[in-house]
Amino acid sequence: MQLAITVLGNHQINFIGEILPVVRDCNCNILEIRSSHLGQSAAAYLLIQGNWNQIAKFENTLENIQKRLAIKIHTLRPDQKDKEKDKDKDKGKDCIPYSLETISLDKDSVVESITTFLFDRDITIEEISGSSYQAPYIQSAVFSTKFVILIPPQLPLLSLREEFLDFCDELNIDAILEPIKR
Repeated sequence: MQLAITVLGNHQINFIGEILPVVRDCNCNILEIRSSHLGQSAAAYLLIQGNWNQIAKFENTLENIQKRLAIKIHTLRPDQKDKEKDKDKDKGKDCIPYSLETISLDKDSVVESITTFLFDRDITIEEISGSSYQAPYIQSAVFSTKFVILIPPQLPLLSLREEFLDFCDELNIDAILEPIKR
């Protein structure tokens, strides 16, 4: 059984240091973990695994941690039926992993425009990271993004690349779209 967890709190609170020992004490295993700072906040994402008793024991401890540290914790038990449907759906899908990096002036809806472009073409977004920062030599803020995307095999890569670069030219976005090399 798996449990997905999101944690939000003040970045000065070491909530990861409080949660990881509880995972161990409940005999659960960490399958994935990510953590990052978002302004004055911090966020962590965990996917843990254990039997139903271990997961239930872990869930029972979270409310106490949440109150004690004044953080927000949300959990979700991924549905096994959905997991099996996803496996069946993805069997015929030999997607090509690509890295997509963009940089542009920090303006409203840049990330929304890019994600809409990708979703309109049935391209799966595996990861997104981005940040705004003050660029050297100019008085404007710049927004930089990094995506990991999965391109379906039926999409012609050359025409997709051309279409995407035209899209970026229209919005004054500098972009690099390249395959992920292993």
